[in-house]
Amino acid sequence: MKQPLGVILAGGQASRMGGGDKGLRSLGGQTLLARVEARLSPQVAGLALNANGDPTRFDGLGLPVIADSVEGFAGPLAGVLAGLDWAAAQGAETIVTAAADTPFFPCDLVPQLLHASEGMAHPLVLATTPDPERGRARHPTFGLWPVALRDDLRAALECGLRKVVLWTDRHGGREALFPDEDAFFNVNTPDDLTRAEAML
Repeated sequence: MKQPLGVILAGGQASRMGGGDKGLRSLGGQTLLARVEARLSPQVAGLALNANGDPTRFDGLGLPVIADSVEGFAGPLAGVLAGLDWAAAQGAETIVTAAADTPFFPCDLVPQLLHASEGMAHPLVLATTPDPERGRARHPTFGLWPVALRDDLRAALECGLRKVVLWTDRHGGREALFPDEDAFFNVNTPDDLTRAEAML
């Protein structure tokens, strides 16, 4: 399989952070987005940013900015679809997504997702971590997604589907287990940003 393209998902409304772009908040002298880009970029064949609104606010990153094609903040799956459409135009077979507010995700994210997908007709894998209550916690914004299923995803979104795992389970999606429970810690609130500073 060819190396996937990467898509950073930054299309949310950041309501718990008081609005605006969470990814442009500073953490240890760098924006969250810059930290995510630095981790994902070496693992993929190319990188784009999924964000809605005026794309010029991200000019400093030097990444192509792709907006959702589904109206009305349809959640992470709309960002995945935008990424798959972008990747299809590049002739790519797969994308790997990462959330713009999750700066500590594993440096071997892509290799582990690819390893978990071996033998699948349509490589579709979500990252998971150990969870003391549920056994495993799925992280639906961190996944490997096949371009071949983009029209199926578009149809599902148009029919109102919003929950990532409902769609991945429908297509026999697998999981890749990462041992560090804090690897996918995401910055949703000002308190989370304080905690992330401590984690640095």
